[in-house]
Amino acid sequence: MQQKLVEKKYLITFILITSLFALWGFANDITNPMVAAFQTVMELSAFQASWVQCAFYGGYATMAVPAALFIRKFSYKSGILLGLGLYATGAFLFIPAASMQNFLFFCLSLYILTFGLAFLETTANPFILSLGSKETSTRRLNLAQAFNPMGSLSGMAVASLVVLPALWSDRRDEMGNTFFHTLSEAEKAEIRLHDLEVIRDPYVMLGIVVLIMFIIIAIKKMPQTSANAEQDSAMHTLKRLWHNTIYREGVLTQMFYVAAQIMVWTFIIQYADNLGINKATAQNYNIFAMSMFLCSRFISTFLMKYVNSRALLAVFGIGAMLCTLGSILIVGMTGLYCLVGISAFMSLMFPTIYGIALENVDSRDTSLGAAFLVMAIVGGAIMPPLQGTIIDMGTISGHPAVNVSFVLPLICFLFITIYGIRSYRKL
Repeated sequence: MQQKLVEKKYLITFILITSLFALWGFANDITNPMVAAFQTVMELSAFQASWVQCAFYGGYATMAVPAALFIRKFSYKSGILLGLGLYATGAFLFIPAASMQNFLFFCLSLYILTFGLAFLETTANPFILSLGSKETSTRRLNLAQAFNPMGSLSGMAVASLVVLPALWSDRRDEMGNTFFHTLSEAEKAEIRLHDLEVIRDPYVMLGIVVLIMFIIIAIKKMPQTSANAEQDSAMHTLKRLWHNTIYREGVLTQMFYVAAQIMVWTFIIQYADNLGINKATAQNYNIFAMSMFLCSRFISTFLMKYVNSRALLAVFGIGAMLCTLGSILIVGMTGLYCLVGISAFMSLMFPTIYGIALENVDSRDTSLGAAFLVMAIVGGAIMPPLQGTIIDMGTISGHPAVNVSFVLPLICFLFITIYGIRSYRKL
């Protein structure tokens, strides 16, 4: 008898927790284009601007394990509420950051905001896995994760339709070139004040939405699942996790996946800019990429009914590698289309790697095991600055450096493909 994906007794909880996936998707993907926005308005290099991603994903690395230890001691619900509180705090800190016109203050605000996201992801992912049978857990997580790109699309739409077109610093002359850097310091100061307020406002609105979700979840009674079961010592948990090869390799693979995702979505604007496309228009390509990502997530979740998730991960990894090769080797719009196409193959990767890694983890170890998989998001902090450094070179052996920089995501997708093959063979 086929197990239900979501049992009726868990349905309301599943819907509420799934809505959180959209909330952190919004934060992720309104932040990615802010790298290019800060680069212009604060007159930064691509490497300096990529510190936005260092702050954002560094928060995950800092807080994932403390979040897991907190959840082990208390409950999934407590972890979610604390996460929402930190999320809102970071969002509201954009108000003084904009007033002070301080780039490092913006980075600090994002760092604290992602403390909250680390709590939410460390809590929500294993919570979704626990809401039903183990046989359907990976499919259930893929379904919940399918709502993450809906939030991402909303974040991208706000960036594309509200934030980027309103930036005075990105105005261009008849030849399509920006002229902000040619203005006097007084003119720049006026434009900078305006643009930083434009960047601030969506985060403040987001903070209000997060507070509303805090109230709703605080009121709702949540089911008691395995997170509240009797716990073993953290040291025994770490030993069991270390000796679990599929889990150990899954953490490393997740780090490579997140690094690839952030690089593909962050630097698509710089890739398009190299072709003479302005930021607001370039962000539309990001929206199209995310739309493909969303559609492919539902398709891949359906395919998992008939195809083993490990085999599907390997196939999608190969597809991502081929698209990435196209974006590296082809200079022009075709290369940009290849870059957009990568998103269709990335769609199943995060939840599938997550589900495979945790599938045979002891229930006593789930919360801490989930923490290291969330901590692997630090890949999004490590790799983008390296890619930004390559982009700053301009050209490499006559080839645009922005194209060459996508060798880094190519290497990441190779690791993901190998993990899919190795985990399938072990199965």
